[in-house]
Amino acid sequence: MFKKINLVFKLVAVLQLCFTVNVSHAEEAIIAVASNFSAPMKALVPLFEQESQHRIQATYGATGKFYAQIKQGAPFDALLAADEATPQLLMDNQLAVDTSQFTYAIGRLVLWSNNPALIDGSPQILSSERYKHLAIASPKLAPYGLAAKKVIANLGLTAQVDNRIVMGENIAQTYQFVQTGNAELGFVALSQVIKNGKIELGSYWQVPSELHLPIKQDALLLKKGAQNEAAKTFLTFLKSTKARAVIQSYGYNL
Repeated sequence: MFKKINLVFKLVAVLQLCFTVNVSHAEEAIIAVASNFSAPMKALVPLFEQESQHRIQATYGATGKFYAQIKQGAPFDALLAADEATPQLLMDNQLAVDTSQFTYAIGRLVLWSNNPALIDGSPQILSSERYKHLAIASPKLAPYGLAAKKVIANLGLTAQVDNRIVMGENIAQTYQFVQTGNAELGFVALSQVIKNGKIELGSYWQVPSELHLPIKQDALLLKKGAQNEAAKTFLTFLKSTKARAVIQSYGYNL
């Protein structure tokens, strides 16, 4: 009888030890994420956390602003940027881990209105008098804003629309301007308006990719996260078939 009780105690002790060891390996990573990627990120994090013991804390904002914060010592372990230039700058400034930079998504731009009758599937609305405000993200802070300015220039409409542009600090704020009606239309990320593979609300014109440079969105491991297993494992997870399927479902190219 005593032998059986003793055996039970030993088994419990072993199980407790295993649990303690597993928990000790679980870490949390703080990841700076470009605003356009907020929807897929919110879908990816639970999948990652189910597969691993790690936890992810995501902060969303403009890529340009994250760059300034990281240079000032912000406590981010990794960055999911909206461009490839910012991660390269961080690499050049020795603020990131060498060879960790890779493209996780290629963004797509769309001219979108909450009004289902405003845009007819073409950019024709931009040269009309049927709107007062056109929302774009700040070209200095957000790559999607820079792409929007390039599209306007390539359409030869800079002079016509410049005095009607309202700028969001990032693509999330730009979307809010249009979604609330404070701007009748705006250039936003396709990922913000797509659902189940299609745009179900409002009206839109999907911008041809040849009208702007590719919006290559790169990720990288920052020096602060060099030893953070959660950050390193999440970046590896982004390259997995499961993660790529989620990313593609939000309208991104790969």
